[in-house]
Amino acid sequence: MYIKKSLVGIDEAGRGALAGPLCICACKLNKDLQGLKDSKALSPKKRLELFKELRLNSNYLILFFSNSMIDELGLSLCFKRALGIIKKHFVSCEFIFDGNTNFCVSKINTMIKADSKVKEVSAASILAKVSRDNFMSSLNDKYEFKKHKGYGTALHLELIKKYGFSKLHRKSFLVRSLGNSLF
Repeated sequence: MYIKKSLVGIDEAGRGALAGPLCICACKLNKDLQGLKDSKALSPKKRLELFKELRLNSNYLILFFSNSMIDELGLSLCFKRALGIIKKHFVSCEFIFDGNTNFCVSKINTMIKADSKVKEVSAASILAKVSRDNFMSSLNDKYEFKKHKGYGTALHLELIKKYGFSKLHRKSFLVRSLGNSLF
């Protein structure tokens, strides 16, 4: 007899940020929720509403990799470790990870744009983005992380030029506009 395995969606927030952590989330829905879509396609208010619903109606795991861990290990190894942890946390499940690589972790299926196609991945996208955004918004400092969440916006680049890099910046990331590029 074939027993259908539960589906766990996996997505991340903060991959391309210049500062702050990488947040990787996995989510298995306990009930069908309406309005799930890619977190970037939702308003901050709607994301927060769905975040609260997801916390009550799903089994999820949220993993943070600090900027210093990213600098030490690299993004690929952070992803590989996260996917391994997720596989151990969710037993007897199928996995779909947003993107085109599973970082050599077996039994992790990938799908480009899965965050807009698969509700479990949409859920993971929302949980990851809200969790990371909340962390970055909690930082009250001269870099104004609440406004740009550590991404390379014009404001953020101007603040880096003015103050230099902070302890939350990823030292291994090169910013061409700041003149520290390999290219």
